[in-house]
Amino acid sequence: MSKRTVIVSGGMLEEAFVCSILRRPDTGYIIGVDRGLQFLYEHQIMPDVIVGDFDSIPAATLKYYRTAGIPIRAFDPVKDASDTEIALRLAIENQKDNVVILGATGSRVDHIWANVQILKIALDAGITAEILDGHNRIRLLNRKICLKRSEAYGDYFSVFPLDGAVEDFNISGAKYPLVHHRLVPYDSLCVSNQIQGDEAVIHFLQGSLVVLMETKD
Repeated sequence: MSKRTVIVSGGMLEEAFVCSILRRPDTGYIIGVDRGLQFLYEHQIMPDVIVGDFDSIPAATLKYYRTAGIPIRAFDPVKDASDTEIALRLAIENQKDNVVILGATGSRVDHIWANVQILKIALDAGITAEILDGHNRIRLLNRKICLKRSEAYGDYFSVFPLDGAVEDFNISGAKYPLVHHRLVPYDSLCVSNQIQGDEAVIHFLQGSLVVLMETKD
């Protein structure tokens, strides 16, 4: 897989966790997003590009990166997309196909849900994208996936339909299996499942869309 593109957004940024990802050798491109840019500045990390309306960072921070010659895409605060969505679209525009979004979770549940939904933009573009924090990995699926215990992000996984009922939904190799189930919104049936053996398989009708969350306790 190609080197990852990391979007550093303005939500919860756990210092040790975020720095460990940004400084990994397989991180090849960093997009600083508005308040996330302040985190980069405080940890002396240079992004490859900066986007946002910059209504929540000191002017000196932006000036520092402008002086350093980092490309900046500034937007009016009154706009039709969130800063994180703009950053994701920029990654797609630049043909980045392995995107990790940091700072996409936190105390603002509305922002979290907006960030989960924009993963659909990457999915439609054929781009691998996920939201990460120290306890959660969030992805969108439209096809079968195998969750290997050796690669699991946490002890639990949950699935939710995003755009309506999912027909013929199946989970095997898990503590709570399902066979030919109709997965519907507005219930909590598929919360906190666990891989039972070496792997669990999630399979459903092609074209349906589910949110997969892997979670550490």
